[in-house]
Amino acid sequence: MLNALTPRSAGTIGDLMQRFRDDPRPGKIDLGVGLYRNEQGATPVMRAVKAAENQLWQVEDSKSYVELAGGPAFTDLMTTVLLGNAVARDCISATAVPGGTGAVRQAFELIVLANPEARIFISDPTWPNHLSMLDYLKIETSPYRYLDAASNAVDFAGMMADLEAVKPGDVVLLHGCCHNPTGANLNLTEWQAVCDLLNRKGAVPMIDIAYQGFGDGLEPDAAGTRLVASSCPETLIAASCSKNFSIYRERAGILLVVAQNTGLRAVTQGNLAYLNRQNYSFPPDHGARLVSMILGDEALRAEWQAELEEMRLGMLGLRETLAAELQHLSGSDRFGFLAQHRGMFSRLGISPEQVEKLRAEHAIYMLGDSRMNIAGLNSETIPIVARAIVNTQN
Repeated sequence: MLNALTPRSAGTIGDLMQRFRDDPRPGKIDLGVGLYRNEQGATPVMRAVKAAENQLWQVEDSKSYVELAGGPAFTDLMTTVLLGNAVARDCISATAVPGGTGAVRQAFELIVLANPEARIFISDPTWPNHLSMLDYLKIETSPYRYLDAASNAVDFAGMMADLEAVKPGDVVLLHGCCHNPTGANLNLTEWQAVCDLLNRKGAVPMIDIAYQGFGDGLEPDAAGTRLVASSCPETLIAASCSKNFSIYRERAGILLVVAQNTGLRAVTQGNLAYLNRQNYSFPPDHGARLVSMILGDEALRAEWQAELEEMRLGMLGLRETLAAELQHLSGSDRFGFLAQHRGMFSRLGISPEQVEKLRAEHAIYMLGDSRMNIAGLNSETIPIVARAIVNTQN
């Protein structure tokens, strides 16, 4: 049997990580992997998470299974973080899942159960694993324009023109905030226009929101998602706790399904539990329990939000400093968009050949499409990276 298997890659990110590990050069810089890093280059345990873990160690008295949909406290509190009071609770079905990737995968599986003929419209570009999972599941996809190459801003006219092709029952995958890989986001006027188009066409929005709190703040980053969920008859929302709680290895995520027809809640919730059972049965609980403890405790929540804001402002400062350094060295505002984008990622807009030159000559690693992890920078590496980027232009 096994001799029928064909070689497969771990994916672009996995390959890049391996090349970085194998590079013996001192001073190599990793701007590829999507991890938050502080000024010292570490991905620390957040203060509130450490405090919650200490509490949990004292009081946890069982490792028995949680419910198929996860702990109710986790899904309830995370629903509030994501949606606030934008949608009545009797319209919402929810399940805990293994991280944001698990949420996206279960959403795709639910789409197949509900409408096997559905096409999923995907922004061009998007997170590569979206396309990888959809290809594996044999779900038909269609790209829509998203980034204008000249301005590095959202090509909203092109996006809306392409979305005119959606049909009833199709799904449009949107990034809730901090678009990966571009860092360019829709404004609320544009979000409303997307809602109007989807409702006119009878299409269903699916929102992947993995970076809430990394853009303009915890509440502003949820504004687009809340507008869609309150405006459309049905909405799927896949969310991650990996980044904003910095619990990557704990695999805590949530999938929400909003249906304005409250009569659909029971059957939808049952299907979410069914899909969990077919895949991994009971979701992991440690990370989700920590999130529940933090969100349910006033002092821990305040500490978490304060540190999350520190992280957000730190990344914004890195963006502004890098953009200013590039402007200083090049005498051009070509890279000024970096200060306007939000979240961990932006695409520089340089060629794959120039990206390879950065790696080969300067030991600076980023994805071939020039996506760079802003959080991989610090005050010492920004001048090095900026000088290398400018050199690739010559």
